[in-house]
Amino acid sequence: MKPYKLIPALVFTILFIFACDNRPNQITNTSDYDKYLHVAGNESVDFANKEIEFWQSKYDAAPNQKTYLGVIASKYATLFEYSGNIKNLYKTEELLKQSNEASNYSKVSTLRSLGRNYIAQHRFKEALVLANKALAIGEGRKETQKLLFDVQMELGNFAEAETNLNAIKDMKDFDYLIRLAKWNDHKGDLETAITFMEKARDIAEKEDNKTLKIWSYSNLGDFYGHAGMIQESYDSYLKTLAIDPNYSYALKGIAWIVFSHERNTKEAKRIVEAIEVTHNTPDFFLLKSQIAQFEGNKEEAEANEKAYFTMLNANNYGAMYNKYNTLIYADEKTNATKALEIAKIEVDHRPTPDSYNLLAWSYLNVGQPKKALEIAKAHVIGKSFEPTVQYHLAMIYKANKETQKVAPIKEELLGSIYELGPNFEKKVNQL
Repeated sequence: MKPYKLIPALVFTILFIFACDNRPNQITNTSDYDKYLHVAGNESVDFANKEIEFWQSKYDAAPNQKTYLGVIASKYATLFEYSGNIKNLYKTEELLKQSNEASNYSKVSTLRSLGRNYIAQHRFKEALVLANKALAIGEGRKETQKLLFDVQMELGNFAEAETNLNAIKDMKDFDYLIRLAKWNDHKGDLETAITFMEKARDIAEKEDNKTLKIWSYSNLGDFYGHAGMIQESYDSYLKTLAIDPNYSYALKGIAWIVFSHERNTKEAKRIVEAIEVTHNTPDFFLLKSQIAQFEGNKEEAEANEKAYFTMLNANNYGAMYNKYNTLIYADEKTNATKALEIAKIEVDHRPTPDSYNLLAWSYLNVGQPKKALEIAKAHVIGKSFEPTVQYHLAMIYKANKETQKVAPIKEELLGSIYELGPNFEKKVNQL
């Protein structure tokens, strides 16, 4: 056979492979996770409620036993974790404050517990005060330094965070490894971050520690997703659910795979709506809004966004949703000044590169591209590697006619569509 006779066959093969590569690979299977969508009851929640009842009755009988308050508080924290009900988080704070007042803020474990509660509420500066108070007392120093690392990372005090990380160095310690993973992720070295998170997972498995396994599997699910390792991400979320069928965070991760990778909006909505029955938080309305937007259903997208704000107004979430609010308002030109106001507050609360990114993005959307670029150059460029931040930088460069800097960012972003979400595909292509 002469060479030219091969051409049609080769063309067909190449086109077939190209078509297959451009069709999302099916990763998920409903039979893998269907059983987790409508789990009857929740052992962890039932146990927490029984414990609250037991310890509350003991405390009522002996109100001088303030140590009981810390135990009750930890059970309300469990309820918050599973339900997302903000009232449980505030109840935890109330009990921990009572416990700290009883010991005149001298017990490091109770100080740290309240500090962690403040982190969950995005009250980072107050958490730092408590962590430093615990450090000054000196007892359980390494545990306090772990908390200090967490707080300093949230506040953008990266040099101090690294000092505390080095102080707790122990390659056989789960807590050190997960923080080392976070540190490398912050530096933009996702591959190394995954390596350390896998080492932490190995420790959790060796010790057969249920809590640590859940934590490492679910976080690896996130890391693998960021790295484009979708199959590994899916498997990690399933491993999480096999241990704890009520762990909604893992189900949300699967919903994202179904939506962003497989583009199956109907199934993604089905999963999200199943989660909302037991774990109802405002961010699920935003996810449903994204899904509706991708479907081209503007009315439904707006209805879900409205429901998000209704839920925020009905509950006091403090600063917990400032980032989401800034991004929503910035995208709607009529509300861009609101975005700027919130971004300024967020920078004051937590002056991180990500917060400054919100500020720069808001300035761009109120028609001040030069101011946006000035902030980005001072506080964002080379300091955050999040895809959303990179997209904002590209738009800021474009608005300032520094187009030569847009192309390399665009190329990088085309590989991050899964993390950004399908609605960004068109936006990135238009850069």
